[in-house]
Amino acid sequence: MKPDDLILRCYAEKEEDVWVAVCLDFCLAAQGDSLVEVKAKLEAQIADYVHDALVGDDREFAHQLLTRKAPLQFWARYYLLKLKTALFHTTDAFFDEVMPLKPA
Repeated sequence: MKPDDLILRCYAEKEEDVWVAVCLDFCLAAQGDSLVEVKAKLEAQIADYVHDALVGDDREFAHQLLTRKAPLQFWARYYLLKLKTALFHTTDAFFDEVMPLKPA
């Protein structure tokens, strides 16, 4: 496993009056009233997801769960928002999350 495999690509954007955050590498999403809230919710969801896949009830399906990527439309949205942010300095947010792992 390469170090880059431990970095999860995520983004958040404001849709009307709510923030939506997406983790592309696990196809997870969360929503909240602020960027800070939605990011915290997504981080907690990622931690629970990885825990369940590695040591919880879903460990039998760990390989499928840990390699489940978001559909192409979300990746396209991610790169479109990255371009929009670079060109127009919008309020969309991109952040990397380190995969939550505990040493054996």
